[in-house]
Amino acid sequence: MNTIHPSVARVATACRALIDARWFTVASFTVIVINAAVLGLETYDGAHRAAADVLRAVEYGCIVCFAVELLVRFGAQLPAPRAFFRDAWNLFDLFILLSPLLPGVRENVTVLRMLRLARIVRTFRLFPSLRVILVGIRRSLPGLGSFLLVTVLLLYGYAMLGWMMFADANPARYGTVGQAMLTLFLLLSLDGITDTLQTGRAVTEWAVLYYVSYMVAACFLLTNLLVGVVLNALQDAHQEERDTANAAPTPAEDPAGQPADATVAAQLASLRAAVDALEQHLARPVATDPAGPVPRQPAPVGDGSG
Repeated sequence: MNTIHPSVARVATACRALIDARWFTVASFTVIVINAAVLGLETYDGAHRAAADVLRAVEYGCIVCFAVELLVRFGAQLPAPRAFFRDAWNLFDLFILLSPLLPGVRENVTVLRMLRLARIVRTFRLFPSLRVILVGIRRSLPGLGSFLLVTVLLLYGYAMLGWMMFADANPARYGTVGQAMLTLFLLLSLDGITDTLQTGRAVTEWAVLYYVSYMVAACFLLTNLLVGVVLNALQDAHQEERDTANAAPTPAEDPAGQPADATVAAQLASLRAAVDALEQHLARPVATDPAGPVPRQPAPVGDGSG
């Protein structure tokens, strides 16, 4: 088993304790909020002209804070540096921090603004509840694909019916199947459904059945289906987060399973030395008389002579 230098172990332990501290998380979140506020203030021409240098200095300060935070996270993985690069969040932070230095990126103002805006996404790594939501969204993508397919098929079917019923009377909204699908998509929020229903009744009484069945199928059933898909994905993500937390290595171990604290290594060495000494003591022969063990003499018995 590879031993870890005590100084490296002390640095890793200190960085790990710093990351686990609540004030560190609050400070990181505060820097992200300040960075977002600077981005927002730059959209106001007056504020940008009056305090351009101050805003630029604050932004550079935020970048320095992000770099220090990343160094602290790397220091926590010093016993096993490869574990730092196996974390997707660390790779994301490195990309956001270093990409403005790449040629072709630093000259593109739009890309730089998008990268600066992406720093706000780092909030998800600071709070487990936000990470659960993000993982839940990722896990719900396959289900959302099926949901979107069902939605498109439903909208297409009702759009064809709407085109056949209202194309002549209302060509602006039902003149083509594309316009009809857009109209029905906007009706998913039920905004203006009363006026739409009254306009449809002026054309045909079948409009009542058409719009009522559409509201039940699209607005109620599809909405509940979407909620079910997302809730199921969030439950799976929450369970995965709990399993990961239970399976995470203890603070005394690094991700490779090796002792990360010098005191633990010292205790193991002392225990090993004690076991070796005990084995040597047990294997040592017992000292005996060269002539063999002296037989025990029985007690003399009187001859009765008095």
